[in-house]
Amino acid sequence: MNSISVTRQAPDFSGYADLVVVYLGMRVRTFAGMKTLLGFGPKIEHAGAVRPEGLLHYENGIIYSLYPLHIGMRWYWRDLTSLETWSKSEPHRVWWRNFLKDSGGTGFWHETYHMRGGMEAIYLDLAKPSGFGGFMPMMSARGSMASRHRNIVSTDLRELPMENWPD
Repeated sequence: MNSISVTRQAPDFSGYADLVVVYLGMRVRTFAGMKTLLGFGPKIEHAGAVRPEGLLHYENGIIYSLYPLHIGMRWYWRDLTSLETWSKSEPHRVWWRNFLKDSGGTGFWHETYHMRGGMEAIYLDLAKPSGFGGFMPMMSARGSMASRHRNIVSTDLRELPMENWPD
């Protein structure tokens, strides 16, 4: 009997105490959503390719489902400050503002995981739950993302104020 050896590796997290990982997804809800989703692909690929300050690695084009089409990405940030700086700058700031006005026939979500502890998520125009929404009760998202980020460094989730949900 031949023995097949499997190479096992694990990352050394010791140099990344402030690591933040963001998963995002866009799900087509209407025919117009196909155009929205396909239009975002090249834009988001370019946004990662220019390597904004603090972006350590990115992976786009993750297929969550083919029907309905649901595509996502995973980005790794050095720290929360880098992620926040990018999210408040062009082009992300404009994308977010425009999406909040009109989702273009898509649903959108993101989940953020912090090495120092804590998680956060927001779901917009999703008819079918995704991620945490698949098992957690959902509530209206209110408050600013910045206020939520200020509190995310807490390691005791009971200390996170519920009124500071993303707007």
